[in-house]
This record gives sequence, C-alpha cells and structure tokens, in this order.
Amino acid sequence: MEGGLLPIFVHPNHGRFTTREIRLGSRGDSYYEYLAKQYLQTGETIYRDMWEDVLDGIQKHLVTTTRNAALKYIAELPAGVGGALSPKMDHLVCFLPGTIAMGATEGRTLAEARRDPEWTPYHEDDVQLAIELMKTCWGMYAVTGTGLAPEIAWFNATEYDLQPNPGDRKQRSASSTLSNWHKDFIIKPVDAHNLQRPETVESLFMMYRVTGDSMYREWGWKIFQAFREHTMAPDGEGFTSLNDVRTVPPSTRDNMESFWLAETLKYLYLLFSPTDYMPLTEVVFNTEAHPFPRFTPTGTMITGWERLPR
Repeated sequence: MEGGLLPIFVHPNHGRFTTREIRLGSRGDSYYEYLAKQYLQTGETIYRDMWEDVLDGIQKHLVTTTRNAALKYIAELPAGVGGALSPKMDHLVCFLPGTIAMGATEGRTLAEARRDPEWTPYHEDDVQLAIELMKTCWGMYAVTGTGLAPEIAWFNATEYDLQPNPGDRKQRSASSTLSNWHKDFIIKPVDAHNLQRPETVESLFMMYRVTGDSMYREWGWKIFQAFREHTMAPDGEGFTSLNDVRTVPPSTRDNMESFWLAETLKYLYLLFSPTDYMPLTEVVFNTEAHPFPRFTPTGTMITGWERLPR
C-alpha cells in the first residue's frame, strides 16, 4: 500500500495483492468510500486516519487535469504508484466529491464547519477538490447529446499531465467555457452506454447539503429531465438503460437496473427535499443508499482496532 492507495486485486488465500493497478472506479471504489463513512458513523479514529492518508495519496498520485479546460479528474494507475497515469475515469468515481465534502465537514454545512476551531486549510483544500471534481462529473453529462453520462469517460490530456506524481506539479485553473469542456471528454463507443447510475446525483445531494449552493440542484434537475426524456419507456411505466448517450434519440437496452430505483431516484428525491430531512449530521448512507444512524459505539460494538506501526 502506497500513499493510502490499494491495488484492486487481493488473493483470497494468502491476502497479498496480485496486481499493482490502482483505481477508484470499478473494483476499488467501495473501500475508499467506507473509510470515510465508517468514521462518520462510528467516530472510530482509525478510519479517519486512513481516510486522510487516502486523500493525501489521491492528491499526490491521481488528481490531474485535462488539456484544454484544466478540469480536474481522478486518473488510474495501471502500473501502480510511480507509473504513468491513464486518463480514464469511471462514472463510479463520482461518489468521491460528495464523500470528500462529507469527510471534511463531518456532515455539517460548510459555514458551520468553518466555525469549528479544528477547521484547517487542509479541510478547505478538501472541499475545493470536491467542488472541482463535482464539476467534472457534471461535465460527463453536459457534453453528451442526451445530457446523460457514459459509463466511462476518457480525457484529452498532455503527456506532461500523465507523468507520475501529478500532485507535485502546479495545476492550472479550470475553464468555465463549455466549448473547452467538449474538447476534453472522449467517449469511446464501448463505453458510451448509460446504466442509470447514482454516483453523480449522490454527490450532488451531499454537495448541496454541505455548501447550500443551488447550482447543484440545477444540475440535478437537468439530469432528472434528461432521464425522463431519454430513458422513460413509451408507455411511461418504466425506465431503461441506454446503449449510447451520444446519439439522439438513443437506442435503448430494454432493461432497468435495480439501483435506478434504490439509489438514483432516492438521491434525486433527497436533493430536492428540505435540508432537515435525513440530516447528514445524524445519518450516513452506505454504498447502496441505505441510511444508517450515526452513533457513538459502546461495549462490544467498539472494535478497538489500531493501525500497525508504519
């Protein structure tokens, strides 16, 4: 493990990693998400410490920028830490902006968190990273013909921006010009499908609760409208995945993923609900969008786990 980042495969017999590949999308995402959320739910500091290490590793090894608009995104490391970056980001990675914001503020509004004597410039940097990554996740929707995101986006990047340890380099400020965004998103035919995934609207919900910025509701409403327009069945009695988000009208797959109902629509509902409904200071949502109460564990519910010396 380097910089808090774990390879995506571990052998079930001996527990050693069988690859050096690191990514925060498929096969890796839930580990990172639960470090933050386990701390938020139970207050056990081992998870907070590991999450902070992960954020340092993400900033140093995975966050880089696109060629034209300088949008920040989470790259992959096919050869592990020290290797070149791959300019690929799964839609699954879009859980990260909301989780980072939640970890920084512990579910409070940003205004409340900033009044905490323990608030530091590091927390401020985390929130800023969440804001930048949220913008990129929204861009995955904004640049397509349907207004819906592909399963995977690739990015137009310079060789310089794909060199190891991007966090050691000064990064440019992002452009707000949509025409520049269009130049930076590359959607390959094999990755152009949309499975009605929840990660972006999950983060929009959390970002709105934390920042109070109505822009996140506006983005969520546009996504909801796009889902209604392009994925609703002709009889209006169901919704379907799409084969290609780039074409209008898109061809449909005639299947509806369970997480469309269980997660995507739930987070859209919560995004437009009153902010005192399921307050993030009292509940934490697991990776399947089930709310769990935040509590202080006692007795046998305390793990007592400690990290090994490093």
